[in-house]
Amino acid sequence: MLWRTFSWLVVLLVGAASGAFWGFYQGGKTVGIWLLIGALLGGVLWWVIDTSRGLRVVAWLRSGDLHQAPQLVGLWGDVVDRARSLLRQQERVIASSDQRLKDFLSAIQASPNGVVLLDAQSQIEWCNQTAAQQLGIDVERDQMQRIGNLMRDPIFTAYMADSDPDESVVIEGRGHRMDRPVRLSLQRHRYGEGKQMLITRDVTLLEQAEAMRRDFVANVSHEIRTPLTVLSGFVETLQTLSLPPDDQQRYLALMSTQAHRMQTLVEDLLTLSRLEGSPNPSVHSQLPLDQLMKACEQEALGLSATMANGVGVQTIEFSVDPSLSEAVLLGEPRELQSALSNLVSNAVRYTPVDGTIQVNACLKPDGHLQLSVKDSGAGIAAEHLPRLTERFYRVDRSRSRESGGTGLGLAIVKHVMQRHGGSLVVTSVLGQGSTFTLVLPGTRWRLSPAR
Repeated sequence: MLWRTFSWLVVLLVGAASGAFWGFYQGGKTVGIWLLIGALLGGVLWWVIDTSRGLRVVAWLRSGDLHQAPQLVGLWGDVVDRARSLLRQQERVIASSDQRLKDFLSAIQASPNGVVLLDAQSQIEWCNQTAAQQLGIDVERDQMQRIGNLMRDPIFTAYMADSDPDESVVIEGRGHRMDRPVRLSLQRHRYGEGKQMLITRDVTLLEQAEAMRRDFVANVSHEIRTPLTVLSGFVETLQTLSLPPDDQQRYLALMSTQAHRMQTLVEDLLTLSRLEGSPNPSVHSQLPLDQLMKACEQEALGLSATMANGVGVQTIEFSVDPSLSEAVLLGEPRELQSALSNLVSNAVRYTPVDGTIQVNACLKPDGHLQLSVKDSGAGIAAEHLPRLTERFYRVDRSRSRESGGTGLGLAIVKHVMQRHGGSLVVTSVLGQGSTFTLVLPGTRWRLSPAR
């Protein structure tokens, strides 16, 4: 400010001196008048120069380009420096805000939940890829489109019409089919000036797990209730009636059968629980393949003779590829034997007395070891195959109970194979029989060094 005042005084003095000099040059009679004129012209010149400098500063401020700041001194130079400092500070603040916004959007983009931002007219302002995939939204094409025009689900429409929803709603997601359901949970939140945020979450597996839990509890209750009802009825009969010894023995035999059935059910449930809660077996334990095949063959022959009861004879054939004669399986021996034994027992139970059962061990080209159990039974319809390994799932419930099955055998086999890195493959043709195959990876078997 001092420089500004000083410069103004200097210009006035120079102008006045110039006017006085001109007055002396004209004869000296009008020196005072020319002195005033010179001072006035100096003031006007100073004002023009100062105004032009100010206009340069205003033009620069309008452009906002820090790199084109005018080089000035004095008050306007201080203004330029201060404005430049403020602009740089503002740019840093804006850059920091932009970076935080990008980080925030990146975090939402990486979220496993879908997020859709809507304006006051329910138009899509932004959505992440998860929401786009779940709801079938094109991020670029559908921007600023009303979400009600893209989502025609009646449940979703009713939910969006609710002015203040308290709970989430579950709708069908993109690609939903009866055989492959897709279920989405959707929650709406308000923010800002009438804006809304939709959060979507895939609850398909959650609903399936809940349905399986309900089915499991219902099935366990049903499976236990039936033998308990039989037992309680026979006990009451024996307590209240005087029966001949033969009838007593018959009732006691039936009670023993039902008690054994409950015991088997509990043992299978405990086996499943143990398989699910224990770590995968190591490769240090070994089970010779020929020993496994011989044990299962003895069980199959004994079970077949018991079930046939002299009516007929099943043909049971066990064969091992010559290249696997010295093979050993690496894993938990009890689990591996239980898996194959379960498949063989099922084949014996569901194959007619004059049918054929073939159990074969062979090596696949990819190095996997394959144990297959093929029967000539009634076969299984294609719609039942995907659910065979579900707990308590039965193709024919009455026939399964008559054969003594608990409905947990194939579930146990599946868990055993998963724990050993293998798989259970089922193929069947209705009326032509079924083939159940255990596939073990190359890391779960080897040839004995004695070979």
